[in-house]
Amino acid sequence: MTDIRLKCDCGKVQGVAKNITPSNGNRVVCFCDSCQDFANHLANPEATLDEFGGTEIFQTSQSQVVIEQGAEHLRALKLQPKGLVRWYTGCCRTPIANTMNSKMPFVGVIHRFMDNAEQRETDLGPVRAYVQAQHALKTPTYPGCSDKFPLGITFRIIGKMLSWKIRGMHKPSAFFADDGRAIVKPEVLEQSQK
Repeated sequence: MTDIRLKCDCGKVQGVAKNITPSNGNRVVCFCDSCQDFANHLANPEATLDEFGGTEIFQTSQSQVVIEQGAEHLRALKLQPKGLVRWYTGCCRTPIANTMNSKMPFVGVIHRFMDNAEQRETDLGPVRAYVQAQHALKTPTYPGCSDKFPLGITFRIIGKMLSWKIRGMHKPSAFFADDGRAIVKPEVLEQSQK
């Protein structure tokens, strides 16, 4: 198991993803228009999106992500009122992660927040799925791209979330207080802000 350092672009927000292995999470690249809108709303989207508009994400449990410094800089937004909560830093607008809510242990940590570029393949293993390719900026050249979430990765994600839920791995959370509320109120973006 590896502890992966987490750091925003300016270094004010730092933390760690604890006990990470290629088998206890999912490394995916998502081309969906929401991930692209999120990156484009923040600073320097080319540091988040690949040439096809994909965002690399490592899906793990909320309890494995710890913010050690700079939590006062955390910000949140939703692209739709009932959408994912998308976390970023207010200091330098680095995308951090995506969550559902306090009861779901899932968190998708965005690669740009992970300070492990040189050893990412070793730490996280290969990308398991390239998803939502119908929204890509151009036809991706990665092997096995899918317009949806393939059944194999969907069942794997569901299985992981059930396991994390049973083991209480939605707490502690860097993003939600004990009462279930987000530590900062998510801003809901208007269509004109996307």
